[in-house]
Amino acid sequence: MLTAVFWFLALLAAASGFMVFRVNSMARVTIALLVSFLAVGGLLIVLGLAYLGAVVILMMTMEMVIMLVFMIAYMTNPGGLTQMSMYHNKRASLSIAVGTFALLAAGILAVPWPRRAGQPPASPAFQLGQALMGPQMLTMVTLGFVLLATMVGAVVLATSRGRYDRFGDDLRRRSPDDPLRGGVGQ
Repeated sequence: MLTAVFWFLALLAAASGFMVFRVNSMARVTIALLVSFLAVGGLLIVLGLAYLGAVVILMMTMEMVIMLVFMIAYMTNPGGLTQMSMYHNKRASLSIAVGTFALLAAGILAVPWPRRAGQPPASPAFQLGQALMGPQMLTMVTLGFVLLATMVGAVVLATSRGRYDRFGDDLRRRSPDDPLRGGVGQ
């Protein structure tokens, strides 16, 4: 059963990754990329790396949501359905991709694989965290809070006025004092 799930997720990841370069709009590319990342996260879970799989799924989902928000906010075509191409110089990029795939596949088949020595660790998630972060875990947690505060601060500073500007210092004004009519609450 796990073998069937593995091959299904592997084929889904490869097919949706391939579709990133075949579809012709940013919205479709975003969805194809998200499906590919979700399948890779599922593969990691199937391989016994539940923590790493969950991190990949959560991180890539949030990354795609942020990409979608910026795409809607800043693109001239908010739906992202305008015809476009994700790559240029198609012949060279195709030959480089095929050559790289052939080289990596040959490496997989030609290299002698090592045998397992010893037992697997009691807590793979803990050992992965130690290997990735080591003594820098506190630094990374602090950095996460600093980045969150920076994003919130940037949004607050980007808005020129808030509810106190619109409804007065005591928030008792009946209708908002907007310089342009037709806003929220009008």
